[in-house]
Amino acid sequence: MFAFDPVSVLLSVVVVLFLLNAFLDRKGKVYKNFPPGPRTLPIIGNIHNMLMRRQKPHLTFQELAEEYGPVYSMQMGPEKIVVLCGYEAVKDALVNYAEEFSERPVIPMMEKVTKGHGLIFSHGENWKVMRRFALSTLRDFGMGKKSIENKINEESNSLVEVFESYKGKPFDNLMIMNAAVANIIVSILLGNRFEYNSPTLLKLMKLINENIRLLSSPLALLYNAYPSLMSWIPGSHQTIFKNAMETRNFFQDIFVKYKEEFDMNDQRNLIDAFLLKQKEEKPSPQMFFHNDNLLSLVNTLFGAGMETTSTTLRWGILLMMKYPEIQKNVQNEIDRVIGSAQPLIEHRKLMPYTDAVIHEMQRYGNIAPTAVPHSTTRDVTFRGYFLPKGTHVIPVLSSVLQDKAYFAKPLEFYPQHFLDSKGNFVKNDAFLPFSAGRRSCAGETLAKMELFMFFTRLMQKFTFQPPPGVEVDLTPNSGITISPLFHEICAIPRN
Repeated sequence: MFAFDPVSVLLSVVVVLFLLNAFLDRKGKVYKNFPPGPRTLPIIGNIHNMLMRRQKPHLTFQELAEEYGPVYSMQMGPEKIVVLCGYEAVKDALVNYAEEFSERPVIPMMEKVTKGHGLIFSHGENWKVMRRFALSTLRDFGMGKKSIENKINEESNSLVEVFESYKGKPFDNLMIMNAAVANIIVSILLGNRFEYNSPTLLKLMKLINENIRLLSSPLALLYNAYPSLMSWIPGSHQTIFKNAMETRNFFQDIFVKYKEEFDMNDQRNLIDAFLLKQKEEKPSPQMFFHNDNLLSLVNTLFGAGMETTSTTLRWGILLMMKYPEIQKNVQNEIDRVIGSAQPLIEHRKLMPYTDAVIHEMQRYGNIAPTAVPHSTTRDVTFRGYFLPKGTHVIPVLSSVLQDKAYFAKPLEFYPQHFLDSKGNFVKNDAFLPFSAGRRSCAGETLAKMELFMFFTRLMQKFTFQPPPGVEVDLTPNSGITISPLFHEICAIPRN
């Protein structure tokens, strides 16, 4: 008896419907010296390769790199893509050829959600203007400064109170960690914070977490390959659009309220700063500070500012439960350097072991295994291969963070990757969790502050253990970002 597999059925439908015009739909021309790659099937290209690794495409990318080298090509439906694996290839493209690889391809699902507005998926001059605004405004409202350090400390104290309320009994920390980290970016975007049990915050976090999980689903993959066909087929890809609209509507309501209260002489938050730019912008054929850019920018900063940092912290707690001797070493260093005082960013340079553990949390956690896709801005010859303008490029960050040439034990949790023989912290060139080049994470400085201050405060106040009789499972979950599987923790107060 055959098991019903909806993905296989859907794939069959795609094949049948496109069989008659297989080559009419292909975008790709044949170029000399285009990177080699695995054999393609008619119409679907290499989609079957991706579906074999349900929601874990980075594993497929890394396996194919072993056969075809660090620069190779694949065919995703009608579009050719180029994949970059390993530190040398990724760094070469994003840093040495920064301008040539600085565009974003048109990704149908993201284009429908953002319309090319905002920051991450915007293009050309609009992206440059939005990135400059985001970086300068994040700095103006505290990124890298004492003011945001104080906010993180206040929030970490609130987080400690919630953990203490469980009195050492098992609990799931997913939404709690999401809320604590979300409140930091919310303070910049909106100028306030939410209580952890706020229905509004809980709803927003649920929508974002669900979309992050669904964005790597087979139906999302098929939508990006065949948007015109998939637009009328029901499934999880439609849920992504529904969730995105709900979050957009929330920020739309906030925006309307803030616009009514706007005072040019009192900039309270990022939205106010944007509204001021909107008033100052001179009429021209190409306007940048319009409402669609604001909504997409705020939505993106909220989701990105919450999810990756909170997921890294959850990995950190899980890893401390798995390796109690490492947890104890961290606590000993905290006790020696900070004592019972509130952690400050200035302590980090005095705490090489803790700093190394946090870096290794990011490396091992491998939160964003593939960077957001890039696109070439012009024809370029890269490592002997010809990539025409507009080539869709995927840098595989997991292959960088697990590069055997730079990490002695790439598949293990090993803080010594960032320590020398004397216990001093050492940088590693292949540590690129925030990507690199012109499209690197705009919130990197803020994320580093949050990781250090939240992690040290939690380690200072608690010893983390699994529930009695439970074995710590480090198997990663599936999604566009990599998170731990569902688990409960016990936060045992330290005397």
